[in-house]
Amino acid sequence: MLVKICGAASAEDVASLDSAGADFVGLWHGVPGGRANLTLHQLTSLADAVHRTGRMHPVLVTFLNDAGTLRAATAAARVQWVQLHGYQPPGLVRALKGTTDLTVVKVLHLGADTRAERSLISAYERAGTDLFLLDAVAGDGRIGSTGQPADCGAVIEIADRLSRPFLLAGGISADNREDYRAVLEHPLFLGIDVDTAARDVDGRLSTDRVTAVRRGWRDPKARA
Repeated sequence: MLVKICGAASAEDVASLDSAGADFVGLWHGVPGGRANLTLHQLTSLADAVHRTGRMHPVLVTFLNDAGTLRAATAAARVQWVQLHGYQPPGLVRALKGTTDLTVVKVLHLGADTRAERSLISAYERAGTDLFLLDAVAGDGRIGSTGQPADCGAVIEIADRLSRPFLLAGGISADNREDYRAVLEHPLFLGIDVDTAARDVDGRLSTDRVTAVRRGWRDPKARA
């Protein structure tokens, strides 16, 4: 099972995640107003720090909707994974897959007002989406890093429509693995994406908290 931690913003964050055993590091770029949003220079610097671990992989997490801008950013930072976290259309996926060797992750949002997005699942797959990330939408419509728990039934309802693997996000913590037993047993389940539960009371990424989540989900008998 893969463990992706989102919102690293410093070399210290990267070192902490490496110590905790994370597999993927989400680096925000093109997330207006995001507390961990990075300039292109910062993105490049932190992606280099992730590469130097020799084990973890950087993921560009973005709301950007321009293929040229994304191609330039991923090339500059030597990032091979891009997570489209907004409501970008299938055409953007097609443009990226047709001109790069990027692994494209498309977020599907779980909420009452996201039915239109669900109707595009097959179009995203035809466009070349490599995997999906299923994430809960907050009650006020906010998306991404809200700490809002995903409804297990809603996750399964979407997962059963997919033909690509998926990651689970939304309110994941060190001790709620059993709440998602049906998700864990789904044949397309690939791993988890965590932000809120990975942080301490001051909002900083915590080695101990990431370790606890990783152990709680990979090996429930070895809780930190």
